[in-house]
Amino acid sequence: MSAATRPNIIFFIADQLRADHLGFAGNPVVKTPHLDRVAREGLWFTQATVTNPTCMPSRASLLTGQWPSAHGTRCNGITLNPNATTFVRELRGAGYATCAIGKLHHQNMGWPYEDDQQREIDAVDPLLMDPTRRDAVEVEREPGWDEFENRERHEAAFVHMPADYYGYDRVDLVVGHGDRPGGHYFHWALDKGYDPRELGGAEHAKSRFDAWEQVYETSIPLEAHPSVYVAERAMARIDECAENDEPFFLFVSFPDPHHPFAPPSEYAHLYDPSEIPLPRGFSADHPDLPAHIQRLVDQRGVPGDDPTMTWSVTTEQYQHAAAAQYGLITLMDDQIGRVLGRLAERGLDENTIVIMASDHGDLMGDHGLMLKHFSHYRALTNVPLVVRVPPALLAGAGSGGAGGPDAPVAESAGSGAAAGSGGTGVPTSDALVCLADLAPTLLELTGVELFRGIQGRSLVPLLRGEGNENAAPRDAIVIEEDQPFGLPGLPGPVRMRTLLTSEARLTRYFGTDMVELYDLREDPDELRNVAYQARYAELLQRMSERMLAEMVALTVMGTRPTASA
Repeated sequence: MSAATRPNIIFFIADQLRADHLGFAGNPVVKTPHLDRVAREGLWFTQATVTNPTCMPSRASLLTGQWPSAHGTRCNGITLNPNATTFVRELRGAGYATCAIGKLHHQNMGWPYEDDQQREIDAVDPLLMDPTRRDAVEVEREPGWDEFENRERHEAAFVHMPADYYGYDRVDLVVGHGDRPGGHYFHWALDKGYDPRELGGAEHAKSRFDAWEQVYETSIPLEAHPSVYVAERAMARIDECAENDEPFFLFVSFPDPHHPFAPPSEYAHLYDPSEIPLPRGFSADHPDLPAHIQRLVDQRGVPGDDPTMTWSVTTEQYQHAAAAQYGLITLMDDQIGRVLGRLAERGLDENTIVIMASDHGDLMGDHGLMLKHFSHYRALTNVPLVVRVPPALLAGAGSGGAGGPDAPVAESAGSGAAAGSGGTGVPTSDALVCLADLAPTLLELTGVELFRGIQGRSLVPLLRGEGNENAAPRDAIVIEEDQPFGLPGLPGPVRMRTLLTSEARLTRYFGTDMVELYDLREDPDELRNVAYQARYAELLQRMSERMLAEMVALTVMGTRPTASA
């Protein structure tokens, strides 16, 4: 593919947004007209799945096309290897201007472990966090190599990024979440006359929801909000690339709607909490809950000490959090509309691939729970994914290949390969795809060769509408989660693995006797754990054997042998 015909790419990504909290996905309350239009013009993958429902591992999988067990960022707190081959780095090497705007989270932001978490880790594995011990593999690097996303460093001074930051040659960072993040955003807000330290946070809020400190109306004005910063920097990068006549890849990453749910005044009261319906299974009275989930349900209404951890909400808490989150989603949608408008003004929309996704979901009331960690309900693992490719670009896609050499060998794919149309007129595919598939997809669409070790599989056949069993990349997927700490009822270190198929979801908590099995044909809302019922023994056995096969297939093969011995 010649430089003149190479497509531009804009990749919008939200933080902690579940698949059904968008208008085109059938949500009856939240308004997202700009993303709805993208979905109508593209393909919505209704069963898009994460490799890991945690920020850093999921984002690293997106960048590398690998599962966390392969790329090494197996949990939050482990910086992605700066020498990792990423699809962005390959695009840069092929002549693309590569720009990142917003939250990246490829390196640590500077949050320490809570004291109780640190004590638990030390009790189980005293070597793991001991700073005097060496890691299994260490590489000598310049001091500060892993602190480019450290919030304190950005507040102390403007941080100039490396010329090649995981493949990005231009970076405008937002570090953190809510209305008081750091990064380059912090200096932008100061230049506008607003100090997020003095205006952001619940303590400075215009109004607050007393039953949970993570829900409030921010005092940060709309013009200085992080989502507005992301849009303005994205538009500036589009202008810059257009003027230089460069093909570009823009990663436009909103820190919303991750908690705290703190919309500005214009969006804080768009949605009436009393009009937000409760999700099915909200009462969480279904049998055979895992012990740690049951403990949370028994403490309904009491947020945990760690504001990032799963907890069980009351009706009022859920509805107020959802209303505030919907406000943030509509704010994000409006900013996406601004960016797409600038793209059209520059006459670039007909040569630009547009993608919308999220790094992971949020329980948001499902099973009476809120936030994330230590469960693999579909609210967490199913994410929005829409890909819009101008038709002329699909005809020329090629040379990248349809899948990586390490992609697990799937059995015959089901009817999910065929694209249909959702109830809102949106073209859909119910094929089982994942975020790791986007690396080979984008390389193929741009005519850039695959690099060794990619485990994801290209979605180009599905985008072309090849509705046959060979178009779907897989019929089963493994979801990983590793945490060095646990919580009551689930001792650390936590080693969770899930196998997901169209038929069932199996989750094993290794090191314990806890198992979850949901027959998705009979129970798509995951309300009945049937792992301990005799009549599901054959399904449990079959899913367990398949889980083992898929885990073995994820063994990384990313290094070329140079001799037989």
